[in-house]
Amino acid sequence: MSEIAADTKPEAVSVRRPRGEALPLLYDSPHSGRVYPDDFGHAVDRRMLVGGEDRFVDDLVIDAPSCGATLVKALFARTYVDPNRMPQDLDPHLLPEDWIGETAPSINAERGVGLIFRLIGDSVPIYDRELTSAEIITRIEDYWLPYHDTLDREIKALHDRFGEVFHINWHSMQATGNALSPDPGRKRADFVLGDLDGASCAPGFTRFVADTLEGLGYSVALNDPYKGAYIVERYGRPDDGFHTIQIEINRGLYMDHGTLDRTGGFASLKEDLTRFTETIAEYAQERVA
Repeated sequence: MSEIAADTKPEAVSVRRPRGEALPLLYDSPHSGRVYPDDFGHAVDRRMLVGGEDRFVDDLVIDAPSCGATLVKALFARTYVDPNRMPQDLDPHLLPEDWIGETAPSINAERGVGLIFRLIGDSVPIYDRELTSAEIITRIEDYWLPYHDTLDREIKALHDRFGEVFHINWHSMQATGNALSPDPGRKRADFVLGDLDGASCAPGFTRFVADTLEGLGYSVALNDPYKGAYIVERYGRPDDGFHTIQIEINRGLYMDHGTLDRTGGFASLKEDLTRFTETIAEYAQERVA
C-alpha cells in the first residue's frame, strides 16, 4: 500500500490506493488536514483552528485500503480553504473591494463558515485584517482545485472500471451543536448519515450503511442535522452509478473536547470502522460481481 502526493500540489492532497485487488469503493476525508500554510495570517491561537479540524478522522479510516478501498484525504486545514464548499461560497465580510470573481454565499457563509472560514468556535473572528484577492485565488487554485481534481479522477477511474462506485465522504461532528452549527445546543447521535434526502445515492446503500453501523452497536440519524454538503452534491449521481453518502462521526466517541486528544475510545472505534469497511467492501464487491 503506498501513499502518494497528487501531481498538482504536493501539500494539498494524498491518495492511498488499495493493497491487492481494488474495489469500487472510495473514501475521502476533506477536513482532517493538519497543514497550516505560512500565508494563513490568522489572528486566533492555532489551537482554536485545530478544534475546527475533523481531527483524527483520516486515522480512523486509514486502514480502508487494506479492504480494497481507495482513500483520498486533504492535507491542508479546512479553515484555510474548505473543499466541502463550492468556490463561489464566499463570505462577503472577507472579500476585498477589488474582488471581481463570482460569489454565491450560502447559509454557511452567512454563519461565517463558507469557503474560507471567518469565524471559529463560538463565533470568534479568525482574522484581524482583510484578505486580498491574491490570497483567495491562491487558496482556490493551489489547494481547493487539486483536491477536487484528485477526487474526481479517482472516482471516475473506479466508475470506468466497474460501472458503479460507492463513495463515503467522512467527517466528524461535536457531540452537541455549537453556535456555528445548524442545531446549537442539541445532542447528536453517534453517526449522522447524509444523502441529500435520498438524492445522492441509492436508498438501498444508505440503508445498508445505517444497518451496518447499528449492528455494531451505534445510534444512527439520517439527514439530521447534516444532509450532506458540496462534495455529496457534486459527486452523488445514483442514476449514473455514482453513489455518495456523507458520514459524520460523533467526536465524543473518540476525542476529548477539552484537550482535543484521543481518548480510550479511539482504538475500539477504529476497530469497529475496520469491520464496517470490510462489510461495505463485501457489499460493493457483490454489486459488481
